[in-house]
Amino acid sequence: MRTAVLSVLILMSFQFSAFAQFSISGEFRPRTEYNHGLNKLAGPNQDAVIWTAQRTRLNFDFSNDLISSRISLQDVRTWGSTPQLAAADGFIALHEAWVQLKLQKHWKLKAGRQELVYDDQRMFGNVNWAQQARSHDILVLKYERQAFLKADLGVAYNQNETLKNPYATAGYKAMQYLWLHKEFGKHLGISLLFLNNGKQMITVIDSITNSYSTIYSQTAGTRMTFKTPEKITINAALYYQTGIDAANQDLSAYYAAIDVTLALLAENNLKFTAGFELLSGSDQKNPTPENNSFNPFYGTNHKFNGYMDYFYVGNHTGSVGLQDLYFKLGYKSGKFTPGLDFHLFSAAAQVYDASVSKEYNAALGNEIDLSIGYKLNDIVLFKFGYSQLFATESMEYLRSAKSGSKDEINNWAFLMLSVKPSFFESNKN
Repeated sequence: MRTAVLSVLILMSFQFSAFAQFSISGEFRPRTEYNHGLNKLAGPNQDAVIWTAQRTRLNFDFSNDLISSRISLQDVRTWGSTPQLAAADGFIALHEAWVQLKLQKHWKLKAGRQELVYDDQRMFGNVNWAQQARSHDILVLKYERQAFLKADLGVAYNQNETLKNPYATAGYKAMQYLWLHKEFGKHLGISLLFLNNGKQMITVIDSITNSYSTIYSQTAGTRMTFKTPEKITINAALYYQTGIDAANQDLSAYYAAIDVTLALLAENNLKFTAGFELLSGSDQKNPTPENNSFNPFYGTNHKFNGYMDYFYVGNHTGSVGLQDLYFKLGYKSGKFTPGLDFHLFSAAAQVYDASVSKEYNAALGNEIDLSIGYKLNDIVLFKFGYSQLFATESMEYLRSAKSGSKDEINNWAFLMLSVKPSFFESNKN
């Protein structure tokens, strides 16, 4: 069946080639990882784990003067998880399936399963590091007038089945957002974001009856990028969250960030970045009636706060928040792109163990991330990385699940191959 569908699509491509663009592309991305303390501290006598996971994609892209569209099929698996003689495995999924209509010169309407990527991906990102990545079922109205303004209005409403409650899939029940971006000349760009995020709430009425409602939190803020003629780039962001969280608790939280990048050397091959992020948290010693922990709901969080994913990658939400002072050094030399990052982590609110009435220091630890990329050609990329976390007693209390140790060697490494071939591409006439 799959072979027949692929054959039909390829035959259709020859018909489309006379008046449109049609392409078929792919991606092969196996990644081997070594883990002894990724995401949580390693425990005493804990052995390291090594595994290889692979993402394979087949992308169909079509565009003409009226529409553009994409269908992206995806297979994500761990090597060895499928028997060698398996007749079927059920791994193939639909990562993207959308169509974009050109309504007028500046207006477009994009509907279907799609990635949402805005600004630096702190609030909305495709989480491309994760082999499965992230996509949304959503309708987005787009306005783009390059010299004037870009604006996206997104609306989503999720359901498991046509007539079934409750909505049981992880994520939002309903969501609306507005993103605006304006360039002021060549040096200044400003974005504004408003997100209305709805979670389903279930209220038990009696032993057989429940009622369902949607509760909303709001995130609003801005991000600014300023580039000077002296090869200095300054980024700053500020967001505030209010409304009701998923636990039906009042929410009041904030996010602030700033970084400065210096382009060194005549060809800008060497870049140095110094930055600071603050995500507010909830005080564990003197808790308030409201939730003060900021949540970057749909961002590419692996990109921030260290590659070992101790913060906001399926964890640390509703906790003491985070202060991250970081320094990054990146260099490009021909086909090589080495980089070195250093993070100094500390809590944004008091860390406290009520069971023994113990206050912990705000310092959570340091992390060093080394990465080296090698671009063999336009479609083949090798990448290697090594990270090590130096944790404190406070981190041990927060992230060990009572089993990890700050005294263990907590490290992680990966080796990844990324190949993105183009199988077919028509020319627009």
